[in-house]
Amino acid sequence: MKNSSSPSQLPHNKLFKSGDVFVLFGELFGRGYATGLIDEARKAGMKIVGITVGRRNEDNSLRPLDAEELAAAEERLGGKIINIPLMAGFDLDAPAGGKTPTDLLSGMTIGSWEQDKLDWDYVKQCHEVGTKRFTDALEKVMAELDGMIGQGQNVFFAHTMAGGIPKAKVFLVLANRIYKGTGARHMSSQALLESDLGKLILKNFDAVSADTFGHLIEFSAAIRQRVEAAGNQVRYTAYGYHGAEILIDGQYRWQTYTNYTQGYAKMRLEGIAEKAWDNGIKATVYNCPEIRTNSSDVFTGIELPLIPLLSALKKEGGAEWADEQWNTCQALLVDNVTLDDVMDKIHTMQASDVMTPFYNFSAWPMPNSQAQADLTISTSHEISQMHRDGKALISDHLSTLVVEATGQLIFRSSTAPTGPVQWLNHDIVAKQLNATHARAESTAALRQSA
Repeated sequence: MKNSSSPSQLPHNKLFKSGDVFVLFGELFGRGYATGLIDEARKAGMKIVGITVGRRNEDNSLRPLDAEELAAAEERLGGKIINIPLMAGFDLDAPAGGKTPTDLLSGMTIGSWEQDKLDWDYVKQCHEVGTKRFTDALEKVMAELDGMIGQGQNVFFAHTMAGGIPKAKVFLVLANRIYKGTGARHMSSQALLESDLGKLILKNFDAVSADTFGHLIEFSAAIRQRVEAAGNQVRYTAYGYHGAEILIDGQYRWQTYTNYTQGYAKMRLEGIAEKAWDNGIKATVYNCPEIRTNSSDVFTGIELPLIPLLSALKKEGGAEWADEQWNTCQALLVDNVTLDDVMDKIHTMQASDVMTPFYNFSAWPMPNSQAQADLTISTSHEISQMHRDGKALISDHLSTLVVEATGQLIFRSSTAPTGPVQWLNHDIVAKQLNATHARAESTAALRQSA
């Protein structure tokens, strides 16, 4: 891609109504983008259906959720879960009696991993086993889901599967050096990607984050055809990350976190949406601003572009509520430190000659560099130390706002999608938040006057 496509006007729900079906294609765990989307489906009165990745027994075999786990998962989701394990990826799959890819990685050490080689013909067999396991289960899931969708119902499929890091001890050490290491502890992300270890990880990222979207579209074809033949509609969405435009020197400019290793899988995800769109299927990948989640916390510095959202709230017509967000974030900082001090640090980093080469959209995802890692990671640490509590950060508060806004934008945009790939940049996120909370303030004021 040579440029990003992003909406400029706030969308409105023109399709989904009470009784329609919302399918979360990915189990809901903790904090993450999906909660905002589910909130919107719930507000619309949709029937919510989810799936599970299942759980692993001690021998690594997959099993459905037990009664207690199922009850907890359905309470968390606020809907019915189809209890057929849909664990994505092939890192724990193998031909009968054979070693899994994770087993193959267990012999790699910090001293040998760059030279260690994998048998790619055998890895392909593992991949095929994992794909068959997943698609066999998916066929059963779709058969059960088909019976849950009645006449006159529109359907919203929300793909949220992501990740795929094999549990290999050597990678945990390398990840700390690539994503957290500075100075002598820094390691090149490109060195990882050129190794067999890195190539396997990229293949598993593809299998989890991207290929599952294609499987979802393919195996739901019968449902889609039945629903559309009756005059109703089906939508597919997926979460991407491909950088985002934020305010830099008063202008919205595209930037990204480096090195976002999963970026290759996210581009594959975009390609799947483009192919579906060409075939008349309304499938859209929404590239969202990065937030802090349980999984993203491994990437030190990924949270920094969140903070300029405060400036976007003001630029996009924010009033009293936007000021409240500034005050809330100021209260999280230690005495004698202001939000302006934090903004100055981020501006210094963004304007640095070290960082500007990475604002190259067409070259994404670029490998990291020593200078870039040192600057990003040190800035992240310095800003963290400006907070009163390391567990209550400005980026945590802003993450909840991004989740809220992206949920609204994705849900409403999907009623009349305009293309297979959309960027939700800070401008539209800020506009959505300001509009939502301006309405809330106006409603509260009317109640008080009444």
